[in-house]
Amino acid sequence: MSTPHLRTPPGHSGIRLAFYVLLFTLLASCTAPTPTAQVFPTFILVTQDPNASPTPTPFQPSGQIETPLPTFTQAPPATETPTATATATQTLTPLPPTPIIAPVTLTESAPATPSRTNYILYATLDFAAHTLDVEETIRYYNTTGVALSDIVLSVQPNRYGGSVFVLSSIAQDNVSLTNFTINDQRFTLNLPQPLQPNSATTLTLNFKLNIPAKASSGLFGYDFNQINLIDWYPFVVPYINGWALHDPMPFGEHLVYDSSDIELNLKTGSDVIVAASAPSDQNGEWTRYRLYGARTFTLSASTEFLVAESAVGSVVIRSYYFDGYKAAGESILYSAGQAVSIFSTKFAPYPYETLAVVQTDIHDGQEYDGLVFLASDFYGQFGGGAKNNLTTIGVHEISHQWWYGLVGNDQALEPWLDEMMATYSEKIFFEYNYPNYGDWWWQYRVDFFGPAGYVDTPIYAWGSQRSYVNAVYLNGAHFMDDLRVRMGDDNFFRFLKGYAASYGRSRATTYDFFAAARANTDADLSDLIAEYFSGSH
Repeated sequence: MSTPHLRTPPGHSGIRLAFYVLLFTLLASCTAPTPTAQVFPTFILVTQDPNASPTPTPFQPSGQIETPLPTFTQAPPATETPTATATATQTLTPLPPTPIIAPVTLTESAPATPSRTNYILYATLDFAAHTLDVEETIRYYNTTGVALSDIVLSVQPNRYGGSVFVLSSIAQDNVSLTNFTINDQRFTLNLPQPLQPNSATTLTLNFKLNIPAKASSGLFGYDFNQINLIDWYPFVVPYINGWALHDPMPFGEHLVYDSSDIELNLKTGSDVIVAASAPSDQNGEWTRYRLYGARTFTLSASTEFLVAESAVGSVVIRSYYFDGYKAAGESILYSAGQAVSIFSTKFAPYPYETLAVVQTDIHDGQEYDGLVFLASDFYGQFGGGAKNNLTTIGVHEISHQWWYGLVGNDQALEPWLDEMMATYSEKIFFEYNYPNYGDWWWQYRVDFFGPAGYVDTPIYAWGSQRSYVNAVYLNGAHFMDDLRVRMGDDNFFRFLKGYAASYGRSRATTYDFFAAARANTDADLSDLIAEYFSGSH
């Protein structure tokens, strides 16, 4: 989720930057806990679209989907690191090596599951005109346990103005639907017949996005060299004692997602480079992406991206950055490799096949399945080493691949379940990769801001982003550290692995969190809960 960046040190200057570079170099050579092996990412600079990987598999052209019940074909297992086709490549000298945990053997991304909602999209992007024409097929399975007289979709582009999302047609099981309403973000379909429990229905939509200019603090939209598409297609919101679609706030996230299987077939101009949530297959003008067990599918497109590539095990990591930010673009790639390695060891195998780290003009950072955005300011401020916003916030967003992507939650009512976890994951990252930076992280990232407030407070209870972050993110980090001390390291990390395994590709609640914790310790947690939480759990 969006996370406020670190403060800029007072009196920051070129001398101070040089000092940090020197300090990083010296500390990187210090003795750290010896892992079983050392693995360092290899960097390759790609000067054109890295998504090119031709496949003989034919595509169904737009408008010729023959089956009324779309299904997914399981992606073949990744047996080797894909190599991008490029007109020129350059091997880069790795950054100063620091020990990282050897990556665990990562399993293939989960294949499509019949009970999960399936999305198949055919989209044509006109980069210059800032438009996207889309045909969407949704296969929805009623696992709610009740008969549904309506289905509610989220249509986030409609929040940006009435002309952004233009619906051409919608049908249910090949019969046109006329009884529906679109009110801001809420798209309600009134069904002719109730959808019974354990039955399924197919929705087909045709719509156009007139992509708006991106606000300086926002993500969705275009600027002079980039288009970001986040929460860009209608999706069925979860049914949790009713349809869960909360009101937005100026800070924090308000959406709740079910885990779903998504296939996107995308057509763009030949000079457009696409950063996406999943690996790609190329066939002529179409590029196909498949993402299994994910919350949403995200894209960023530009004609100016430079791309650095690495891998941890079978996970391909790409850093998308702009001219003038080469050192920062390569550094965050290195940090991403470290993060994927340690989090795969401590939490669960990385849940997707690829990870894209994308530079863009926002104030902070933001995560999506298989893709994270980081502020251009972080790249511009980068002066080397790991003591900076780029590394710290980058690691925070990458950890959300586990705490948001793999293990979902209600981001509006229980935001601590992902934000607290992601913040403390930063601490784990530094502990295992830069063990001498622990005091710096606590002081610079957390305690400087005066953490206070109940950790489990919804986004609607706060009057400012600062107070929200101080409680949910920062006081949450202190709670996690106290919980770790109370449980002991072995029990604590067993708890994290069990929590990820039990609620992976599902949603966890406050009850689930504490049930998983108590299953791994006999220690009394009541005083910690009383100190940090608003109620008994």
